[in-house]
Amino acid sequence: MIGIEELRTVKTFAPLPDEVLGYLATAVEDIHLLPGEYFLHEGDERSLIVVIEGNVEITKVVAGIEKVIGTRKPGQFFGEVPLTLSTKFPAAGRAAGVARIIKLDVAGYYTLATMAPSVPERVGWLARHYLDSLQELAAQAPDAVARVIGPRRDAKVRELATFLTRNHVPFERITVEKPEGGALYPRLEVRDGPSFADPQLRTAAQAVGLEVTPASSDYDVVIVGGGPAGLTAAVNGAAEGLRTVVIEQLAPGGQAGTSSRIENYTGFPYGITGDELAGRALTQAKRLGAEIVVTRTACGIDPDSLEVMLDGGQLLKARAVIMATGVAWRTLGLESTERFLGSGIYYGAAFSDAPLAQGQDICIIGAGNSAGQAAIFFSHHARSVTMLVRGTSLAARMSTYLIDQIEANAAITVKLNTQLVALHGESSLSGIEMLDTANGSSSRLSTPAVFVMIGADAVTDWLPDSIECDKHGFILTGNDLANNGQSLDVGATTQRRHFALETSASGVFAIGDVRSGSVKRVAAGVGEGGMAIAYTHQFLAL
Repeated sequence: MIGIEELRTVKTFAPLPDEVLGYLATAVEDIHLLPGEYFLHEGDERSLIVVIEGNVEITKVVAGIEKVIGTRKPGQFFGEVPLTLSTKFPAAGRAAGVARIIKLDVAGYYTLATMAPSVPERVGWLARHYLDSLQELAAQAPDAVARVIGPRRDAKVRELATFLTRNHVPFERITVEKPEGGALYPRLEVRDGPSFADPQLRTAAQAVGLEVTPASSDYDVVIVGGGPAGLTAAVNGAAEGLRTVVIEQLAPGGQAGTSSRIENYTGFPYGITGDELAGRALTQAKRLGAEIVVTRTACGIDPDSLEVMLDGGQLLKARAVIMATGVAWRTLGLESTERFLGSGIYYGAAFSDAPLAQGQDICIIGAGNSAGQAAIFFSHHARSVTMLVRGTSLAARMSTYLIDQIEANAAITVKLNTQLVALHGESSLSGIEMLDTANGSSSRLSTPAVFVMIGADAVTDWLPDSIECDKHGFILTGNDLANNGQSLDVGATTQRRHFALETSASGVFAIGDVRSGSVKRVAAGVGEGGMAIAYTHQFLAL
């Protein structure tokens, strides 16, 4: 507990009488910090922070990159702006070295303000000063790492832009309305670096500084897949001192990373975008020491040696393997789909797709939460959004909160009992043919963009036969294996039951959407990610 004499070392508190300082000493939290330790995060509830010893840094995430926007030394405050404006913290705080702070919650602050009016006067003056700095920061454009140049409706341009966006790489997009004859697009121009014409994603990733090759060949835990489940496992594994690597084919976040708004995730009363949630988890995993490798695919696993083979032949040796590969979008069954892929037909939806919908009449095929979230997001950009739903209602697969929002949105039209039967257009999509299965009538809709979200399948055909899957290709774990009478050999005469998330191969776990019987929700995947590390510790202790 801090004492009165220590409080007097703070200039603002020095002239206060003993009874006021005595109250303050009993009302504050006295917090000792290690180097790099955070004492609050952006979005936390307001409070007054006073630095007693050492230095602290004020940080803010700008365009996916955490920047130090200020410092505080002994005797200085932090929290003036939230207290003055009754808002949450606009930035985070962490110790620059060994440090000590005191924290006064909002109720304690108002009591102090009544006892010593000079304190809120000083806090208000500081708030006005720091607001000027925050306004300057808000006006700054993010420092672009690269430029992506190409036509607006070009499949490869969209692929590269989506890849950079989802990997939180700030870039500038330059649209070429009239492509040069023979020119290869997209062109990627890296700041203070080389330029590339139509680069492969791995080449682009290397050029902008993303990790594409594991730093080692030996890990405690190899996590295959970087969705919410995989990232949570990485956070927990790294936090507990396990050498952890995540192998991700495209970008951290998985399908959840493309969600425009997740409104039923605990702790975010006003919702959070899938990209923002994935970005926070990615930052957290890296800060704790997990290694994140992108543009790499696991193409084989040896359940006996726990070796994972990556594309290109690189082998990673693990003490435990966690499968978090998620699912892949189910494709349309129309012959002309490939012709329009990337030039009118798009699987999934991302924030970077907003320009494709701007001022257009677009179409979404699907009736799940992903389709509903996409419809609401695109309704803020498109002239109209038409949803094609095979069933008789949205209620079978979509959350009620999304249905209510769709029904209240005049820009969204839902066509039930309707299927897509044909695509029209020359070099790019211009319209679609729809069939009303209730009365057999067909109609045409003019649209330049169709976003397809008709379900997803597990991609597990690369796994060995010793890792058992159900008839739909999802990986069997735990009780599902035990119900089949299976057990694992531990020694010559000893057997054990599978851990709850363990596959038929000892030391190989499956979590998230790829697991048979899993609940296809972000919160469920996050929970399984944490559980997998707990079971990993139990397995390693055997």
